[in-house]
Amino acid sequence: MTHEDEAQVVEQIREGRERIVQELSKVIIGQEEVIEQLLICLFAGGHCLITGAPGLAKTLLVSSVAKIFHLNFQRIQFTPDLMPADITGTEILEQSADGHRKLEFVKGPIFANVILADEINRTPPKTQAALLEAMQEHQVTAGGHRFELDEPFFVLATQNPIEMEGTYPLPEAQLDRFLFNVLIDYLPPKDELAVVMQTTSTKPEPIVPIFTGEDVARFHAAVRRVPIAESIAAYAVRLVAATRPGRDGTPDFVNQYASWGAGLRAAQTLVLGAKARALLNGHAHVRTEDIQALAHPTLRHRVLLSYRAEAEGFNVENLVTRLLQEIPTEV
Repeated sequence: MTHEDEAQVVEQIREGRERIVQELSKVIIGQEEVIEQLLICLFAGGHCLITGAPGLAKTLLVSSVAKIFHLNFQRIQFTPDLMPADITGTEILEQSADGHRKLEFVKGPIFANVILADEINRTPPKTQAALLEAMQEHQVTAGGHRFELDEPFFVLATQNPIEMEGTYPLPEAQLDRFLFNVLIDYLPPKDELAVVMQTTSTKPEPIVPIFTGEDVARFHAAVRRVPIAESIAAYAVRLVAATRPGRDGTPDFVNQYASWGAGLRAAQTLVLGAKARALLNGHAHVRTEDIQALAHPTLRHRVLLSYRAEAEGFNVENLVTRLLQEIPTEV
């Protein structure tokens, strides 16, 4: 990609953000921070876990974003009886015209660009694990054969945090493969009123596709070329390292309340996400505030708290907030 081509891609991203927000406003009111974090995830080329109570438009948001990017979209409703083959596909016995029989692989819904894994914590670990290879390697192995997934490939999963009966919490290894854990909360009264008025009067206008899969691939390449100072990258590394209890330099409150800290992938996520955020906001390089803005969605699903933290009502949000206050941006 030439310098001129790269400049065009950067300008396309900056102009595209306003168009994306404009299109999403046809069906989504408010939730600006959630939309920004979801877009950062897509532009950085990562997967996203969306956590929120029922009725907060999680599914509508994901399907609307898929329409904007003109990508092949599949929704998988996760249930306790869902099997791995229901996601990845299965082999069936086919008979040819000359009478010979052979096994043919029939692709499952995982073979799409955007996968909405709806209520992912409602299915057992065996089926949740069917996503692991696809999320990490962008491929599916079945019957001893490897099948590559179409690019770009995103898994956008939703989960309900308030209903625990009949759910299977995601294992840490799978949680770590999500770039962000985005929280959707209730809207302010003004926005909630606007939603009620809009959804009970007229049908929303159809969303107009803006970008193609080829555009998204160029965006991923442009994001990785955004410059970042080594001192800012070092700050991201220090921030992540401070979540690990029992190590030199770890704050006392982390040693008291955390039982396990974030790994290397968290620091990579912070830097890559900060690059995407800088580009979306029209900045030429990563700033410290880009790292700080993404600390919560990056770390909230990668830090395990101790029983003491739960007993004293100290949650992950409190821990990350205190880290941002106490870890110096420069050394």
